[in-house]
Amino acid sequence: MSIADLGLFEMRRVSGLGDLCELVAEQAARGAAVALLAGGTDWVVEQELRPPLGAPAPGGAGPAAPPLVVDVSRLSDLRGVSIYGDTHGDTLRVGAATTYLEMRRSDAIVERAPLLARMSRDVGAVQIQARGTLGGNLATASPAADGVAALAAYDATVVVQSVRGERRIPMSALQTGYKRTSRAPDEVIVAVEIALPERGSPWYWRKVGARRAQAISKVALAGVAEVRSGRLARLGLGMASVAPTTALLPTVRALCLSRPLGELTAAEVDAAVAQDIAPIDDVRSTRAYREHCARGVVRDLLRQLGAPV
Repeated sequence: MSIADLGLFEMRRVSGLGDLCELVAEQAARGAAVALLAGGTDWVVEQELRPPLGAPAPGGAGPAAPPLVVDVSRLSDLRGVSIYGDTHGDTLRVGAATTYLEMRRSDAIVERAPLLARMSRDVGAVQIQARGTLGGNLATASPAADGVAALAAYDATVVVQSVRGERRIPMSALQTGYKRTSRAPDEVIVAVEIALPERGSPWYWRKVGARRAQAISKVALAGVAEVRSGRLARLGLGMASVAPTTALLPTVRALCLSRPLGELTAAEVDAAVAQDIAPIDDVRSTRAYREHCARGVVRDLLRQLGAPV
């Protein structure tokens, strides 16, 4: 499918977030599909894998109805980067339609959430970065998504809105299965919020792929930590391409927070990794290689934090 083929779909553009929520609610009430299109870097590609418009749906349930396509790329309510503070610290808010190129160029993100900026440099070529958005990455919910792994490491919160009001979903509760999320059919992803770690806190990003750029990861690891007196006070992790959803590595996290870094051993770290991942063989890699890489990048992160692994 090319951009020219978008003429096959009914397309709308709305003037604001309120109008968007009403339109999505109307579609959901009728059981009709709706696609919110910002950059289209995931959705346009996915159309190549679906039955042609008018062709029978899987299972012989009649022709597959095309979704209503709503252009949200220009909605100011879904764009922009800001930082606000309260008694609990500073919070970074990134609009769902903010592009990866905007994130890697944002002074606020480069200074206060450098992992997010660094990850954005590895999302395809600059043409993809100029169109792809964080909200699109979240909605697609691919287990290979770089952006989702980085947000998991920051323990981010996804802000969604509908005609029923606003709701906040922790990253740990967002993905419910392969390319499935806990977002309701009438909810729109509005923004992502990150409780920022202390300035200068260590972070880690490693993407293992067939080449340095323009490749879907075989394995990717994002990590954010705070270290005090040889112990981890905070450790957020997100690993891509090793499970049906983005792996949060809870066993690794619990182990590393349980005692001083200097007491961790390679064997127990490897065992914890094995409990937290379930990789498969596919066209990009093998299960065995992914297991090997997963152990390696977790050890590399911990060595950088001071663990003798």
